[in-house]
Amino acid sequence: MNRHPLHLPGFRLLFIGRTISTLGDAVVPAALAIAITRATGSSAALALVLGCAMVPKLLLLPIGGVAGDRFDPRLVALTTDLVRAVAQVLVGLELLHGRPSLLHIAVASAVGGIASAFAMPTASPLVAATVRGELRLRANALLSTATGVARLGGPALAGLLVYTAGPGWAFLLDGLSFALSAALLARLLRLTRPTADRTPGTSGTTGTSGTPTADRTPAADGADGGRRSLRRDLAEGWSEVRARDWYWTSLIAHGVWNGASAVLLTLGPLIAATRLGGDGAWVALTQAGAVGLLAGSLIAGRLHPRRPVLAGNLALALFGLPLLALAVPAPAPVAVAAQAVAMAGLGFLNPVWATVVQQDVPAGSLARVSSYDWLLSLAAAPVGYVLAPLAADAWGSRVPLLAAAVLVTLVCAGTAAVPGVRAYRARPAAAPGSLPGADDGPDRASGSGPVTERPPARTGARVKP
Repeated sequence: MNRHPLHLPGFRLLFIGRTISTLGDAVVPAALAIAITRATGSSAALALVLGCAMVPKLLLLPIGGVAGDRFDPRLVALTTDLVRAVAQVLVGLELLHGRPSLLHIAVASAVGGIASAFAMPTASPLVAATVRGELRLRANALLSTATGVARLGGPALAGLLVYTAGPGWAFLLDGLSFALSAALLARLLRLTRPTADRTPGTSGTTGTSGTPTADRTPAADGADGGRRSLRRDLAEGWSEVRARDWYWTSLIAHGVWNGASAVLLTLGPLIAATRLGGDGAWVALTQAGAVGLLAGSLIAGRLHPRRPVLAGNLALALFGLPLLALAVPAPAPVAVAAQAVAMAGLGFLNPVWATVVQQDVPAGSLARVSSYDWLLSLAAAPVGYVLAPLAADAWGSRVPLLAAAVLVTLVCAGTAAVPGVRAYRARPAAAPGSLPGADDGPDRASGSGPVTERPPARTGARVKP
């Protein structure tokens, strides 16, 4: 009998922890921008701090994927939550003292970026381990919904904290959220009670006694029982990506989406302020996007598309609408509605994509594959941030907006020409392993291939706007 994912103790702990930390994270961007601006009065200083977080994250994501496959992903996630908690609390305390050091904030941002590189690849393995195959789509939709709610309420909470107590309290709140998440992950570790003896090739599997074995994956050991090399682990993770034409072609589409999103985020505020009626138009567009993201996640939890990869990529193609609306420019209500529809497409894709990846990629490679997913998807965003203003200076803002609209529409919709994308159909699948309470009955195993699902978001599809 089907159960709700939140009835499963393991996923319930994971969901509460992720929701709390996501809300804390949603408060920080606005607080960081205000804090740096107040301290330095320089946009270059803000760019430096953001770069200190992004660069090590992108560079170390593949290493984080290896760690997520070699070690227990719950322990990796717990450790990174503690590291980020300390970093955010230190920044918050420094801001509260009134004389923040740009160097200290930049170093803390770099530490947080490094921790994120190890934390992000654990997201899919944790869901896959705590929820059986037929409930995973709903579980991923719940996590995406929580992200949407956080994005909707986070900026308002940030404004309340910044203008009543100061930006330092926003960082303290984020640090507290990571500490609470770590505490829940510690409870998850105690709940599992892993045993010491396990055979390579199992990932949190349950023995006849019902007690899960310790989470170690094939990546940790070679065929002869020796330690595997980092290069070999990275190569094997990449081979899993290349082996699925529906996967790597979709990652190209997701990367293009992120690049197009960077164009919109770079050029959109000025267009809204000068042509759509002022700064309020951009605020309305941003909030409409958050509402659309939330709505898309809710829809994904109720729909079960027969061709999930194709449906998700076609939903991403809707992002051409707000780009086109800003390029014209269309009236403000039209641009706001277009953004809501486009972000609903992203909200739909994220849980659908996460579920497909969790069910098709072998458990011992899931973190590494997810790390490449994040890397290829997010790496295009800096390109958009750099090229958009250069193109706008040379030819006006309409040219890069129209180019981004055409590119994202053609590439995302164009994945329909890939045989694997068209052929991939959803099927009930077995979980690669389960924690206590993750599954009360036997799962059905499935084979490999483009039309099967075996047991990563962005949040999700690694598509991060």
